[in-house]
Amino acid sequence: MKLLLTSECTEDTLAIARALGEVLEPGDVVALTGDLGAGKTLFCKGIGEALGVPPDRIVSPSFVIATEHQGRLAFTHVDVYRLGSLREALEIGLDETMAGSGVCVVEWAEKVTELLPTDCIRVTFTVSGGDRRGISVVAPDQPRFEPFRVRSQRFQPGG
Repeated sequence: MKLLLTSECTEDTLAIARALGEVLEPGDVVALTGDLGAGKTLFCKGIGEALGVPPDRIVSPSFVIATEHQGRLAFTHVDVYRLGSLREALEIGLDETMAGSGVCVVEWAEKVTELLPTDCIRVTFTVSGGDRRGISVVAPDQPRFEPFRVRSQRFQPGG
């Protein structure tokens, strides 16, 4: 399933993220890519909120690389922006983190492409000006993602 969505403001981005978060299951990895300031951390807040984590607890873990939160599912928020190599990612056990039993969301996922599961959910942000964002979501073609498609319909072209 591939969806092209448009966010006009931060609330739209949060709504899209919450809709995705509601269908996530243990073991899911969400790979976020996009320029600095594109909305990756905001998206993590929305996913976390859907998983029962207060959004004010979710901040960019750039200096600690990963933070774990408890909600209805364990939620690991990873930011690999400061990693210099794939080797560093392996040395800190990122491959094991992504293979965990909770939900793992990885910011700057393009830096660790080789470690991402083939069935991960890929979310790409494109800044269109101001607060407007293009958000591409590619997820496995599984029935459990249908509720996400339906909930995000208003953000799809012609929706």
